[in-house]
Amino acid sequence: MELAVKDARVIITGATAGMGLATAHVYAQEGARLAILARSRRRLEQVAAELRAAGSPEALVVPIDLAQAQSVHAAFRQIESCWDTANVLINTVGPGLELVAGFDELSDDDWTRALDLILLSAVRTCRAALPLLRSADWGRIVNISAHSVQRQSPRLIAYTAAKAALTSMTKNLSQTLAREGILVNTVSPGTFMTEQVSNFIEAMPREPTGPRTAEDVGALLQQVFGDALGYVGRAGRPEEIAPMIALLGSRLNSFTTGADLNVDGGSDFR
Repeated sequence: MELAVKDARVIITGATAGMGLATAHVYAQEGARLAILARSRRRLEQVAAELRAAGSPEALVVPIDLAQAQSVHAAFRQIESCWDTANVLINTVGPGLELVAGFDELSDDDWTRALDLILLSAVRTCRAALPLLRSADWGRIVNISAHSVQRQSPRLIAYTAAKAALTSMTKNLSQTLAREGILVNTVSPGTFMTEQVSNFIEAMPREPTGPRTAEDVGALLQQVFGDALGYVGRAGRPEEIAPMIALLGSRLNSFTTGADLNVDGGSDFR
C-alpha cells in the first residue's frame, strides 16, 4: 500500500523508540522526509542514519524536552530553518509505567507529570507545528492516546485521565482545523510490548529460577493488564500499530478526522 507521502515532511516526537521509531520507519520506507524529535542527540543520530538507509531522503535530528516550553519553541525554530512547510505531526511521547499506581499512591507531582507529558506536550507541539502545517497544501496530526480511555483501570487513573484529556483536545482541534484541510485524529493502542513495558515486566519480582520464559512474560502481562490483552491474547508489537498511525497521517487519509482508532487486539469488545 502506498500512502502518497513521498517527499512529504513528517515530524515525529518520541521517534527513537517504540511506536515512534516504528512509525518513522514506515514513513522512511515510503520516501518521506523526516524530522525526528527526542531527548538524546546520540540516539537521534543513530536513528537518523537508520531512516536514511531505509529510504528517507532527509532525516533532521532535533533534540527536545517536551516538558519545557522553551525547548519545544527552539526545536520548531530549528525545523523552520530547514523547512518552510510540514505535512504531518505525529505525537507518540508519554510517561512510562511509573504511573501505574492507585489513587491513594499518587502525589500532586505524579498528576502534574501525567498531564504535562501526555496532554501539554501535545498541546505545545501542535501549537508550534501549526504555522508549518498551514503553509502546506495538506496536513495531518495524529496523537497517541490509549485504550484505557474506553476501559478504565484503577491502577492507571492518572495516566488514563491525561489520555482522556488528550483525546478530547484532539477532537476539538479536529473541528477547528478541518476546513483548513488539516485532519486531526488519535490512535489508541492496547497493550504493546514496548521497551517501557519490557523493562517494567523485567523489574517485577521473580522466583530465583533463571531467565523468564515467554510463558512467564505472558502470565505477567495477563496479571498486570488482564483483559486489555484482548482476543488475540498477547501484547502487540510496535511495528503492528505503526502502519495504522502512518495511514491516518497520510494523504491517503482524505476524510477521517476527529476519530479515535483502537488498535488493541480486540480488548475494546471484551
